[in-house]
Amino acid sequence: MIRTAHTTHEPVYRTALARTYRPRRFADLIGQDHIGPTLTAAVGSGRVGHAYLFCGPRGVGKTTSARVLAMALNCPEQAAGEPCGVCESCERIWSGGASLDVVEIDAASHRGVEDARDLRRRAAYAPTSEDRYKVYILDEAHMLTRDAWNALLKILEEPPPRVIFAFATTEPQKIERGAAPVMSRCQRFDFRRVSVGDITGRLETVLEHEGIPAEPGALRAIARRAEGGVRDALSSLDQVLSFRGDAVELADVRRMLGLVDEDRYLEFFDIAAQRDRARVFSFVQTLLDDGHDPAEFLRGLGDALRTLLVLRLDPEADSVELLPESRQRFLAAAAAVVPADLLRMLTALGDFEASGALQRSSQPRIQLEVLLLRLVRMESTVELEELLAALGGGLEEDPAPRPPSPKPSSPRPSSPSPRRGRPAPRPDGASPKPPAPEPRAPEPRAPKPAAEAAPATQAPARLRDAWASAVAETRGLGGSAISLRGAEVQGLVDDLLTLRVPSGLRGDLETLLADRRRSDPLRRNLANRLGRERLEVEIVNNEGGRMTAREAALSRAEGLMDGNPHLREAVKALDLTLKE
Repeated sequence: MIRTAHTTHEPVYRTALARTYRPRRFADLIGQDHIGPTLTAAVGSGRVGHAYLFCGPRGVGKTTSARVLAMALNCPEQAAGEPCGVCESCERIWSGGASLDVVEIDAASHRGVEDARDLRRRAAYAPTSEDRYKVYILDEAHMLTRDAWNALLKILEEPPPRVIFAFATTEPQKIERGAAPVMSRCQRFDFRRVSVGDITGRLETVLEHEGIPAEPGALRAIARRAEGGVRDALSSLDQVLSFRGDAVELADVRRMLGLVDEDRYLEFFDIAAQRDRARVFSFVQTLLDDGHDPAEFLRGLGDALRTLLVLRLDPEADSVELLPESRQRFLAAAAAVVPADLLRMLTALGDFEASGALQRSSQPRIQLEVLLLRLVRMESTVELEELLAALGGGLEEDPAPRPPSPKPSSPRPSSPSPRRGRPAPRPDGASPKPPAPEPRAPEPRAPKPAAEAAPATQAPARLRDAWASAVAETRGLGGSAISLRGAEVQGLVDDLLTLRVPSGLRGDLETLLADRRRSDPLRRNLANRLGRERLEVEIVNNEGGRMTAREAALSRAEGLMDGNPHLREAVKALDLTLKE
């Protein structure tokens, strides 16, 4: 301890809030309503298991619950499964002090097989008195080696009387992979992340006991930063109070925790709305000059984008936690973008964070600038249907179902046409012979109007919807339904629907279409949906082999541009991006 020459007061040391306000009873657990009552009932009824596995993220009460369980089992004043929390036994266990009957072990530093064997030998000894339990709490249990778990298996399967094991872990999947038999020998409790509202309420209670006022929004900012961990929230509150102990204000919270002010995000949304890519560089420069961490900025950017999307879809949404003045500013920013753009920006941000590029890069500034430039550029993407409508050449509405064409009066030629009337292939692979045409007397027929001279077609969207619905509702297709869903509708000319399929699915579909008993219900369903009396289905060659989803989407986009003389020019002039 360092003193100056004029120091007259001893420095004051106080216990951290996370320890001072650690729960002493099951009822004090925050956000774990499915766990506290269960353990209380087990202790109260004497139906305590011999091994427990407490799983969940950090700071949500796993080790605390194990301590409270040990307190309840050994408390002389225990009532209805709850410990008193204040007796000598409870106080010693709660504080993590020395106790002959309750042993807490850090499995990260005692993870070997010899440590497990030593634990097994110690567990064989009876508790200090007949009315007490020996409780072994192993924190970070996933750090135990496979050999250590094997050494513990026997005692977990047949534990000595009045011996309880409580394992706490943030990664239960590691235990399941390395020591699967352990899982069946433990009662598993999964702890949830605590909601922002519950954490905020806990912080308010703590500050009320401390006699410290808090500014609206400051505690919610701490709770959101904690990401579901009560202990992390209390530690952050301690950090803020160390800076200024007489009040908790939002500005202090942002300064101490490195949170980015919402004005920064609103400024970026303005840059994106104006598509001012040049401002991105000065924006990032100012951000870094003010000491903000790029990773922290991106974390807040995801929350801000989500807020914009929610407000854009529902301006009255209750799930958005903003102060009234901030809500109005975000509503104004949300009105300048469309939901599709926000969704694409959120997707790009999520992909970037999942890639870990920022953490691995030696130049995080460049990574941040490139990402923001991509997000600003995304504002120039539009739906092709919207662009067509703006150009006055939007997709035509689906035409009304036309009446079935009259049957031809003249006999068909003996050879089949290259598309219509093609007989179904035979299962043995031989080319079937076309049926001989039945001669009929010619009948007078009025000429077709000019409007009906060209083959009738349908809008692509309606064809795809009709095909998907027909496949989904037709019974008896069996496993072939999967192949049918993978087919791409190419078009409809008169009564012939053409499909393009990946090479790996072609054989299955050809066999299905050749079996008229199985495939005719699909043809009838499809004909009814498209207003046809009859309909045939044909598979065309896929010269490019297997077509990916993106290739198929771009192919459809190219088809739309080919069919509209102004669309391609607009895409090029406005520097638009084709999306799937």
